Amino acid sequence: MTMIEYIQQPWPWYVAGPLIGLMVPLLLILGNKTFGISSSLRHICAACFPGKIPFFEYEWKKEIWNLIFVFGVFIGGIVTALYLKDSSQLIVNEKLVSELASYGITNLDGMSPAQLFNWGSVFTLKGFILMGVGGFLVGFGTRYAGGCTSGHSIMGLSNLQLPSLIATCCFMLGGFIMANLILPFILSL
Repeated sequence: MTMIEYIQQPWPWYVAGPLIGLMVPLLLILGNKTFGISSSLRHICAACFPGKIPFFEYEWKKEIWNLIFVFGVFIGGIVTALYLKDSSQLIVNEKLVSELASYGITNLDGMSPAQLFNWGSVFTLKGFILMGVGGFLVGFGTRYAGGCTSGHSIMGLSNLQLPSLIATCCFMLGGFIMANLILPFILSL
C-alpha cells in the first residue's frame, strides 16, 4: 500500500486520536499556544474592524497561526469534497440508510443529503430549523461556553480544566438529546 492509498483510508482511532492529542503539548511547548477553532472568528473580526468594537481590540496578529490553521481546515474540506465528488466512494451504514429512509430521506448521493441541504430547503420550516436556528444555537453556545468543542474537549481537558469538563459533558448530553429526541422530530415535519 502506498502512502497516498494509506492516507485515503479512514485512520483507526488508535492512530488519529494520539495524533490529535499530541497537538496540544506540541502547541504549548513550541509556541505557548492553545488550540481552538471558534477563536478564529474573533481574530477575523478584529482584523476586519480594528478599533471599532472594544471586544475586538487586542493584538490579533499574534494569533495569525490560528487563521492559517483554519484556512487549512477550509482547504482540506474543499479537497475532500472534490475527492468524494464520486459518491460511489462514500459508504453509508445500512442502519443509517434505513433510518433516514423512514424520514423520507432517500437520496444519499454526495456528502450531504440533497433533500435536506439545498437552497430550496432553507425556506422550508425544516430547513429553517436545521440551518438557521441550528446555526444560531451553535454560534451562541460557542460564545456562551467560552469556546468550541475542539477548544474545550481537546485543549481544556488535556489541561485538566474543570470548566472544559463541564462544557464537554454538556456538549455530549446535548448531542445525545439532539440526535435521539429532537432531530427525529424535526425530520418528521
